[in-house]
Amino acid sequence: MLKKLFGFNPKETTVRTEVLAGITTFLTMSYILAVNPAMFSELEGMPAGAVFTSTALAAIVGTMAMAFWGKLPFGLAPGMGLNAFFVYTVCLGMGYSWQFALTAVLIEGILFIIMTVTNVREAIVNAIPLNLRYAIGAGIGLFIAFIGLQNAGVIINDNATLVVLGDITSGSALLALIGLIITGFLYAKNVRGAMLIGILLTTIIGIPMGVTEFKGILSQPHSIAPIFCQFEWDKIFTLDMLVVVFTFLFIDMFDTVGTLIGVCTKAGMVDKDGHINRIKQAFMADAIATTVGACIGTSTTTTYVESASGVSQGGRSGLTAFVIACCFAITLFFSPLFLSIPSAATAPVLIIVGLLMLEPVKHITFDDYTESIPAFICLIMMPLAYSISDGILLGMISYVLLNLISGKFSKLTPTMYILAALFMMKYIFL
Repeated sequence: MLKKLFGFNPKETTVRTEVLAGITTFLTMSYILAVNPAMFSELEGMPAGAVFTSTALAAIVGTMAMAFWGKLPFGLAPGMGLNAFFVYTVCLGMGYSWQFALTAVLIEGILFIIMTVTNVREAIVNAIPLNLRYAIGAGIGLFIAFIGLQNAGVIINDNATLVVLGDITSGSALLALIGLIITGFLYAKNVRGAMLIGILLTTIIGIPMGVTEFKGILSQPHSIAPIFCQFEWDKIFTLDMLVVVFTFLFIDMFDTVGTLIGVCTKAGMVDKDGHINRIKQAFMADAIATTVGACIGTSTTTTYVESASGVSQGGRSGLTAFVIACCFAITLFFSPLFLSIPSAATAPVLIIVGLLMLEPVKHITFDDYTESIPAFICLIMMPLAYSISDGILLGMISYVLLNLISGKFSKLTPTMYILAALFMMKYIFL
């Protein structure tokens, strides 16, 4: 039954491993339940309680679709970066209503469904060169390690140098480093559930340190009535709507592509040609989640890079995703308890997973500079530009241009030329 429902293979994993992997992934991505309501509540007419519920529901729908349809161990939720673009660029920057932005997300979701059915998204993934795929996995590793360090306050903003080491002698930063030692020790000793145990122990240690704040246990789910199906149809044929939709489209597409390639490569879920099994189904789950998420009042829903934490824990099937979805469902009633886990407790997991995801670097062909230079650009731009999609786009552009001027035309396909041209147009016009 588990094989039929989730693609579960007892030769690769166990039910216990899948459950632990699911809980671990949930804990590392559950911060979105706190971030999204705080961000969207800056917009008049979007109550924090309603946004919390819609965020959880979007995660449940998307991750359930990934579990039963995609049969892959990935969690989905409204994406970071995409929510910031929604709130701070479209609404507060361009001056449009949140109803306008939700309409753009709905259109994007429908376009993604069409692109998935017609295999356009899969063709784009297959056009990415093998060395760039290796770089994507490693780049995501650096990116999520940086997120963990930043969330815990180990790395902080600095106007002179952009980033600088924070105060690691107290507070969240110190707790994160303590958690890193604990989780690293457990992982080095091959303790099952090391990451989950690390999160829980770090959370407990944070209580006497004043970092972990107990917020209660139970709460009644908030209604999504104020933001349900609130669309604005009179501006769908405007230039601004076109720009907003395609910006959502680009960011979401290549964040998802990068996450799937990077995490699947780490998990060994690719064939000998580097193709990802069931990627079309994974894309469809993502597209459905985005469309449904727009209807219930939240920004673009996407596959989370934090899924790498569950994969590193041994998650290999849709059963991991099912557990993630169940955890999000529980948060509808136990949100104060789950929100008591500080970001400093999940940061060590992200840092360790970042290390584990660097492994594909050893497969990059470093002695061929038409391969290694684009791969390095892709890898380094993810953490520095704070964007998976920008890393992929710049990597592909540099790959095509470098091989073109080097006369290595046989390595380039028509799809690569088209993608490079589209990516350059994205930076010029969007």
